[in-house]
Amino acid sequence: MRAIHPVWAVLVAVAIMFAQVFGGTLPVTLLLDSDHPLYRLLGTAGITLAAFVLIYLVRRFLHRRPWRGVGLARPRTAVPHLLAGVVAGALAVAVSSLVSVALGVAAWVPWDVVRPALPYLPLGIVLALLGQAFPEELLWRGHLFDTLSDRLSPVAVLAVTSVVFGALHIISQSPADTVAERLLYVVQAIALGFACGAARARTGTVWMAVGVHFGLHIGNRVLPVQEVAFGVQLVIITCALAAAGGVILLAGRRRQEEGLAA
Repeated sequence: MRAIHPVWAVLVAVAIMFAQVFGGTLPVTLLLDSDHPLYRLLGTAGITLAAFVLIYLVRRFLHRRPWRGVGLARPRTAVPHLLAGVVAGALAVAVSSLVSVALGVAAWVPWDVVRPALPYLPLGIVLALLGQAFPEELLWRGHLFDTLSDRLSPVAVLAVTSVVFGALHIISQSPADTVAERLLYVVQAIALGFACGAARARTGTVWMAVGVHFGLHIGNRVLPVQEVAFGVQLVIITCALAAAGGVILLAGRRRQEEGLAA
């Protein structure tokens, strides 16, 4: 195992990010029509598969690092960590939605709009897991987090993985229609990266990070809101995610202190 220069590691991770999205969906795009019932499911599954393959190849042949470093081990704690992350991420979204609606910067999506979409809710949740939460966390909080840990301090690893992950969201689709809102959207993504990174730092595996990311998508789908003042709404969700990350880190530190005291 060798130490990789942080800049090189980040550039490779960014390349993997784009490659897993475009490469993972390309076969489905070429073989199926966009209205095919399996189009979206197979496309998102392709993203997860591409993430596995690309990260394995980079670690095996380019960085020469063992696969165990991505943090998929410890099967006994995988489910509890995943569920704890889901609760943390979903709770952050729920609290931010409630506060946003109470302040009048967001409104609940009307029931007449929500009701016809309910049968598709499970599929939407699965797509969020396969297309975003799992492959992105495997890359950023799994592969890159481990790769950077050889050269950077834990605080620097958390900062770099969060900022780069969030910065890429400048090109994401969102309701943001001003420069300020786009920048706030990036900051919100950085806060999500921080919460997920805190989960990785606390547990040593990627499962809780996947849960936090997944929980955000679950919260957005179970308690959907429509923007009124999107910029203010972004500030609120950013604070909620940052608070979730802080709680995760503090809980992990307290647990370590109790273990040392025992």
